[in-house]
Amino acid sequence: MADSSEKISYNAGEAKGQAQEKASGIMDKASNTAQSAKESVQGAGQQVKAKAQGAADAVKNATGLNK
Repeated sequence: MADSSEKISYNAGEAKGQAQEKASGIMDKASNTAQSAKESVQGAGQQVKAKAQGAADAVKNATGLNK
């Protein structure tokens, strides 16, 4: 009976280890996805800022305020 109990315990340990490894992989993927999203938002923000600056400069040039 001890042999069967040890096998069950071993299998439970294996399952727990595999679950932990899978969870770790999922967390890594989530972290990478979050980082990519952050970088995309920052890039979009930089584009908006550049376009706004260009528009402001165009208005200054058109009105003669950019002297």
